Amino acid sequence: MKISHIKKTLIVTVVLISVNAKAQQFPIYSQYMMNGFLLNPAVAGHEGYTSVNLTVREQWLGLKDAPSTYALSGQTRLLKNSYISRSRSVKKRDRAMSRSGRVGFGGYIFKDSNGALSRTGISGAYGYHLTLRRSQLSLGASLSTFQYKIDKAELNVEDENDRLLLETDSKAFITDANFGAYYSDRNIYAGFSIQNIFESLLKLNNREGAGFKLERHYLLMAGYRYDLIDFLFIEPSFLLKISEKSFTQLDTNIKFYFKEDYWGGISYRTGSGSRVAQESISGRGSSLIIMAGARVDKYYFGYAFDYTFSSISSKTIGSHELMLAVKFGDSARRYRWLNRY
Repeated sequence: MKISHIKKTLIVTVVLISVNAKAQQFPIYSQYMMNGFLLNPAVAGHEGYTSVNLTVREQWLGLKDAPSTYALSGQTRLLKNSYISRSRSVKKRDRAMSRSGRVGFGGYIFKDSNGALSRTGISGAYGYHLTLRRSQLSLGASLSTFQYKIDKAELNVEDENDRLLLETDSKAFITDANFGAYYSDRNIYAGFSIQNIFESLLKLNNREGAGFKLERHYLLMAGYRYDLIDFLFIEPSFLLKISEKSFTQLDTNIKFYFKEDYWGGISYRTGSGSRVAQESISGRGSSLIIMAGARVDKYYFGYAFDYTFSSISSKTIGSHELMLAVKFGDSARRYRWLNRY
């Protein structure tokens, strides 16, 4: 039997879901170093602040139905007394943490859209923080639930009563878990996390889509803050992503901070291939990222522009990402019930 146009469309759609599940099972962020919680549950509450972050990412502007990501996250630390210094001086960031609590909580919601495909998720995280003299070791775990959705109204079909179309669900729910560890002191931070531990199955019907599942991913991030002078410091960092099937992607970054109130930096992201070295040299699928930001009191503003070196660059001016955050200090959180912790 000749395959109809609708069957071809649905097969392509399912293939796109499979590719998305293998190559981008969680959103891409260019300013992740400003909110590592989105990639590692152990970060939940590690600073001692109560923080709320909003990230808006519009990818490949100029292309119709290009990917977009919206993420809203929040995290907090259950404290007895905060170790956070009120001083803005870089030199005073290592004040004692002797009476800080150990329990952190966090959560976020997000939505990814890519043409007729979209993914909406919610995640809750628990963090436990151990003070090691002037450093801190954090462990965390999170549980995430996603809804994958196909907007059939966006599909170009010939027969809306086609059996394959009718038998294919427009929505699929999937749940998985993540784990992470995070170390930080005055100058160094390093984290390791595992995404999609259970590699849960994504199933839209009993045929096409039945064999697609989330792949387990491993993320390693690290950075070092080096004081150049009293009011200026530099922070090189990297993020390495590896999947079970040798999918790799490497971000290398360098940022400059002025009085911790202003910052700017540049990043290079390799393409999503099996060999980082090859893609770094050839530039296939890689991106160059420029970012800048500022802090006004407890409010943070960040912007990043991504330029891709792939063939799609001839059809788009690039990708934009906006980050907004607010961090509340200890004085706003000294409630009596926190003393239980």
